[in-house]
Amino acid sequence: MKENMILKKMKDGQQVVGTFFETIGTSIVECLGIAGLDFFIVDFEHSTFTAESLLEIVHTAELRDMSTLMRIKEISRSNVLRPLDVGVQGLIIPNVQSVEEVKQVIKWGKYTPIGERGFFYSRVTDFGFSDNVNDLDQFFESRNRESLIIPQCETVECLNVIEEICALEGVDGIFVGPYDLTIALGIPAQFDHPTYTEALARIYKACRDNNKFTLIFGADTEQARRYREYGFDAITCSMDATLMIQAFKAMLETVKAD
Repeated sequence: MKENMILKKMKDGQQVVGTFFETIGTSIVECLGIAGLDFFIVDFEHSTFTAESLLEIVHTAELRDMSTLMRIKEISRSNVLRPLDVGVQGLIIPNVQSVEEVKQVIKWGKYTPIGERGFFYSRVTDFGFSDNVNDLDQFFESRNRESLIIPQCETVECLNVIEEICALEGVDGIFVGPYDLTIALGIPAQFDHPTYTEALARIYKACRDNNKFTLIFGADTEQARRYREYGFDAITCSMDATLMIQAFKAMLETVKAD
């Protein structure tokens, strides 16, 4: 399988930039790669993707040297296991409420000795022909390193135990969902409010104290730039549909200008 490029870059101290992928179509994936994005997040929580379309998306991303992350719809064994077997390189876990939920995801998403992920000659093993598949200890170590488990902190319940979550072996990073987090805190979209900035600092510190990656969503380039300057390892800026609409609106305004 392809090396997880954002993992490599983040380990090297580089900050990576991506976007949410909400539209259907591999041509858009190619455009993201041509534009130079490091990664994108396939959003199964809010969009209408299928397992079949996911395979095509992952394959196209590999050809363009991008990492594919996926936000799962909800926590279940199949929602964790199947995307990883297809070749998704990291899972964003939404609506986390407890440490126990994260432990369950680790159990399903990481091979022994960290978890209990089931083994099969799936695509991630090159259908049994991967160079290291005959040495399962080596294969498990490689896959556990390359397949990222990333809880999304967007609830008060998650925030209240963020230090415990970050301390878990098998958690690779935390993805901050600013909109849902501010809603949960009773300050919708008030990103300069002290309650939010204190929460953000708490999440960031918990990650740094436990050597976990920090990921966050920025709705526009200004927000994304601010989070990059803050020090986040990975910034997810806007989403493909929004960026396309903005580009076409700007084009129309320019062409039709008197």
